[in-house]
Amino acid sequence: MAKKRGTETLRDMVLSMAAIGVVAGVIWLFIPHDENHDPVKPVGYRVELDQARRDAPYGVVAPEGLGKDWRATSVTYESTDPEAVRWHLGFVDPKNEYAAVEQSNEATEKFVAIKSHQAKRVGTRTVDGETWQRYEGDKYDALVREKGGVTTMVTGTAPMARLAELAAALDERGGRQD
Repeated sequence: MAKKRGTETLRDMVLSMAAIGVVAGVIWLFIPHDENHDPVKPVGYRVELDQARRDAPYGVVAPEGLGKDWRATSVTYESTDPEAVRWHLGFVDPKNEYAAVEQSNEATEKFVAIKSHQAKRVGTRTVDGETWQRYEGDKYDALVREKGGVTTMVTGTAPMARLAELAAALDERGGRQD
């Protein structure tokens, strides 16, 4: 005889939960669990860099000679608006902090506010003989250089010394010089 709907018992609920628990346990057993696994997925950026250097209306920069413990994690090149061509290259530094190279020919103040998450200018810093504007913010700090209508920024959660290390490694070989 079939049970009437609504007369399920606590025993039925416990049995259902046990069945679900067994299925979940089996699934969990087959999923890798390496707590020492590095979740950072490095990416190559040479193809995007070459394209950006051929296409951009300014000399696109990328680091040369950074240690192998700097890992590239993201790269984008946006050129749909000729007045706001953007280059982005994100890294994880040797201490697993984020640092990025950002570059654009759009208005400097707007670009810096967006990419630095509203960091405020607090002074200057000399990197390899060049003066960079230093910004500090709640989320990111930044080093910013504006030259010839192009803003180059190194920003992220990495300490200012690491941002300066990345800025010092920037090279624009191969850049288009219109």
